[in-house]
Amino acid sequence: MGSVQRAMRLLESVAEHEHGAPAKQLARETGLALPTAYHLLRTLVHEGYLRRDKGLFFLGEAAERLSSSGAQQKRRSTVVEALAHWRDLIGVPVYYAQYRDGEIEVLCVSDTPGNPAVEEWADFRETGHAHAIGQCLLAQLDEEARRDHLDRYPVRSITPYTVRDHHSLLRRLERTGRMEPVIERQEYALGTVCAAIPITLGNAAATMAISLPAHQADRLSAATQQLQAEIGRLMGSLAISISI
Repeated sequence: MGSVQRAMRLLESVAEHEHGAPAKQLARETGLALPTAYHLLRTLVHEGYLRRDKGLFFLGEAAERLSSSGAQQKRRSTVVEALAHWRDLIGVPVYYAQYRDGEIEVLCVSDTPGNPAVEEWADFRETGHAHAIGQCLLAQLDEEARRDHLDRYPVRSITPYTVRDHHSLLRRLERTGRMEPVIERQEYALGTVCAAIPITLGNAAATMAISLPAHQADRLSAATQQLQAEIGRLMGSLAISISI
């Protein structure tokens, strides 16, 4: 345990020196005897946590990977907290999804036992034509990307309310403004209505969405407007975080 603590102190000390630092300086800053510092520094270099260049020590690739992973976890935590806040404020399940590498990916869902999320009874990736999240993401794609997706995942009716064919879906998507909310009523799951709000992420397609039981459909419009307002209020601080 003592060796681990001393090694961590050395890593922290190296991290404070953007242009590197020699062993003697690091030993002095950490209060370690020079032989001990040398031994630990050599071990950290061997393991990839530090690198040595012209007698100076810098953070290595292994330490940078840890830093990158930590930053990603912090960004994800920010998104999770935002969705939980909106879930409690509006009283609905909240979803966050992106279109990445040709696939619809639901990256985060926040719900409660009293307001459960929609059960994924048919693969979300394969049924983008049927649910609000998928329709919202597809509406943000260019024509070529949209047609490529639908060639891989053809339109098929999964409830009596699902759009009937490829051409009908394309006409609907073309009528949908790129940044307009998408409303879907029982097209993916009977007894459920959903709304998805497009999110601007540079050239990437993303969305925040909500769902409600069909018997509460009269709440959908107001809840969607409230989520839009909340997203607008926090969008600046979330702009980086939501690219999880």
